[in-house]
Amino acid sequence: MTKQSKLIIIGSGPAGHTAALYAARANLNPLIFEGIQPGGQLTTTTEIENFPGFEHGISGPELMENMRKQALRFGATYLSKKVDRVNFKHKPFQIFDDAGQEYLTETVIVATGATALYLGLPHEQELIGKGVSACATCDGFFYKNRIVYVVGGGDTAMEEATFLTKFASKVYLVHRRNQFRASRAMQERLKKNPKIECLMNTTVTELKYDQNGLTAIMLTNLLTQESTLHKTDGLFMAIGHTPNTRFLQGQLALDDQGFIKTVNGTPETDIPGIFAAGDVQDSYYRQAITAAGSGCQAAIRAERYLSEIDSH
Repeated sequence: MTKQSKLIIIGSGPAGHTAALYAARANLNPLIFEGIQPGGQLTTTTEIENFPGFEHGISGPELMENMRKQALRFGATYLSKKVDRVNFKHKPFQIFDDAGQEYLTETVIVATGATALYLGLPHEQELIGKGVSACATCDGFFYKNRIVYVVGGGDTAMEEATFLTKFASKVYLVHRRNQFRASRAMQERLKKNPKIECLMNTTVTELKYDQNGLTAIMLTNLLTQESTLHKTDGLFMAIGHTPNTRFLQGQLALDDQGFIKTVNGTPETDIPGIFAAGDVQDSYYRQAITAAGSGCQAAIRAERYLSEIDSH
């Protein structure tokens, strides 16, 4: 049996939860698909210290659960399901879950986020938040006067490495090639920073850890195949993010990296009634607070869009 809702939100990270809260308070009775990782990337973050309102910090899972409960309080409905495919070619919009159930809706907010790329090393995933990170802005503060390593060779890697020098005593930038992909301006800035040392033609091949987390990494020179052990408390991945938009191929306008294109800095997409919020449309900031803010914007836009439809 086909189910219907005025507004469907796909994704349950800070953008999805905030959109759900605002939409529920506007009496839109939103339906939220939680997806395969309820709470999004923040559920892998042990401590968040840069989300306003939490003087002593809060864990990622706790923040996401608080947001979820707040949206539920105002009438949001959460489904522990994953969206398998959509049809945005006509109205009402069609959404199908992974069991084949069809849902019809007048408006959609896509807040499926992005997935940080990792190296795929053994024990890497279980060490996220315990020495392994993909966000210097989120976790750099925890590495005051420590030695850290950053993996990557593009602008993002250089930005992360430079940011980490505000806290770390030494930052090593590990890149598997002999040349960086980053812009010349970024490379020049990096060279001028005395705290940063570049390790070229090198890759991380093993992670060492104890009950408290990461203790060291094994680096292998790809030219000589020589491996050396380096003690460290922090390893930052800066090799890119993949937006979770595969199910949207051919449905919405995406950029070259797969992020949803939005119109003039708004949450609007190329299809009226379809909005995007959070990291799925933001390859630059990628913060919980900016995702939450865009979720608020998307919900307000969706509410006004529905009001305009009803008034005609």
